[in-house]
Amino acid sequence: MIKVGDALPAVTLSEYIEVEGNGCSIGPNPVEVQKAAAGKTIAVFAVPGAFTPTCSAKHVPSYLQHAAALKAAGVDEIWCLSVNDAFVMGAWAREQKTAGQIRMLADGDAAFAQATGLTLDLHGKGLGLRSNRYSMLVKDGKVAALNVEAPGKFEVSDGATLLAQLRAA
Repeated sequence: MIKVGDALPAVTLSEYIEVEGNGCSIGPNPVEVQKAAAGKTIAVFAVPGAFTPTCSAKHVPSYLQHAAALKAAGVDEIWCLSVNDAFVMGAWAREQKTAGQIRMLADGDAAFAQATGLTLDLHGKGLGLRSNRYSMLVKDGKVAALNVEAPGKFEVSDGATLLAQLRAA
């Protein structure tokens, strides 16, 4: 499993873009993780699935609530990762009203989740291989803090916890 001090994996995620600009076309666009994280401080959080109860009612809202404070404390971007496709993540972004605050990134084939060792096997629940619920603070492409949830829990990966860790660093 990835740990503090490790570099993010060299994988490509995708992001659904609503408005064309800055070299991005409307629709799914590739996001090369290492390139996108270089020189930035990023608050990353991952969820087992878009539109699922805890993820929609608690996890994303905790980062929306603390987005301004995270950015004031030095975070350049906030990323939400999920093993879903870019179209689902785009629809979820619209529903959660994350535009301009959280980048909703699709890990469609679970490449990031597998490369970090942060997978969650939900085959018995009809969801297949997913990402575990966690948060991490990333500085210049390296993990500075990592908070992995126990199965079925939402206690340490919320926006307030990551903000407190950022302020304590």
